[in-house]
Amino acid sequence: MRRIVRIVSGTVVGKVSVVVGLLALAASSLAIFASLAPLDAQPPAAATAAPRLLAVRAGRLIDGLGGAPVRNAVILIAGDQITAVGPGLPFPPGTPVIDLSHSTVLPGLIDCHTHITQQRGSYYEDLFRRSPIDLAVIAHVYARRTLEAGFTTVRDVGASEFIDVALRNAIDRGEVVGPRMLVATLAVGSTGGHNDLSGFSPYLRFERFSGVADGVAEIRKLVRFEVKNGADWIKVMATGGVLSEEAEVGAPQYSQEELDALVAEAAMWHKRVAAHAHGTEGIKRAARAGVASIEHGGLIDDEGVRLLKERGIFLVPDIYTDEYLLAEADHLGLPPKMVDKEIELSKSQLANWRRAVQAGVKLAFGTDAGVYPHGQNARQFHSLLKLGLTPAQILAMATTSAAELLGWSDRAGALAPGRYADLVAVDGDPLADLTELERIRFVMKGGMVVKDELASARAR
Repeated sequence: MRRIVRIVSGTVVGKVSVVVGLLALAASSLAIFASLAPLDAQPPAAATAAPRLLAVRAGRLIDGLGGAPVRNAVILIAGDQITAVGPGLPFPPGTPVIDLSHSTVLPGLIDCHTHITQQRGSYYEDLFRRSPIDLAVIAHVYARRTLEAGFTTVRDVGASEFIDVALRNAIDRGEVVGPRMLVATLAVGSTGGHNDLSGFSPYLRFERFSGVADGVAEIRKLVRFEVKNGADWIKVMATGGVLSEEAEVGAPQYSQEELDALVAEAAMWHKRVAAHAHGTEGIKRAARAGVASIEHGGLIDDEGVRLLKERGIFLVPDIYTDEYLLAEADHLGLPPKMVDKEIELSKSQLANWRRAVQAGVKLAFGTDAGVYPHGQNARQFHSLLKLGLTPAQILAMATTSAAELLGWSDRAGALAPGRYADLVAVDGDPLADLTELERIRFVMKGGMVVKDELASARAR
């Protein structure tokens, strides 16, 4: 054995001598090439460059912090962050300036309930003729539409095959244009529940990742699987829903024990839970389990309202989705069962949401975009007036309140030092007319302009 080692060692030494010689030759060649480089050559920009400085002039500034609009404000930006905000702020000579002095400037908007990797078309064609590959191929288009509509941050609450994770990562790398994304990957639901195909032959099988889990052990394992594969949030189907073929829109679909286990498992991995819940019993079970938000919540009762209020749980009402589905049911080819569920839900949810508003339940803006076309997210702002909210309260839902729900109050939702330089501009005053937010003219994300319909006006 010792002789073998000596022979091998001698061979290695010989090879090392050759390698050392080659490295020495390579080093001398590099030195020669370096001497030929231009005298003014600089090291890579990433190693030496200071953050790019930029100033934005705002004719009217809504900073998202609840104060009165500020006239003739200046926003100073270094790299992707805001460094200062205020009226008439000075800045160094030669700083590039974006002049929005004839516009209203406000924080980039936040949508806490999107499905950005899909968009409803024909119900049966979507279900049987399109695969997750179709969704992945087109998702970047929906991401760009969402960003150009002024939504610089979204929480995406359910996608197949981890497409949302891939899209988020591509956006973060700068390879795809889109909003900042927090993703929930596969929605977690029970057998026969809202995210499990039902009403079909048991001999129909779909080969894809499944979010179906029953019982504490299965649920815990699925949460771990989702966290392993990139989930920022966990989404659970606590009740039935409209766009599925189980019988009842509001029936609970997980026991208290199962929901408790899901929230506890998510918390162990430092993740929070968004609960799809229409029906009041499912809402209350999810609230007792400790979810961060109730999505939809149209059948909430007084006890449910009290639980949300006491525990600081957000309600995310998607009012425009219901208007769209009832108007477009025939065009979408929805089965009669789904249309009937939507009609039944619509009879009482406005009154129930108003009850939550009057009780002071926290509200965040979420649209369910994907059920209706991406890029039309802002159509919900005007619809929310039906809940008795003021324009300022509605705008807060999509800025400071949404950032609080996401745990991003230190980085999004306001135009303030230390936040991302995410801002949008409109011609008019959205506090007087919320439909102005459907006509976003300028979008900046992280200090980079991604949409500018005002450039030609400035040039004149």
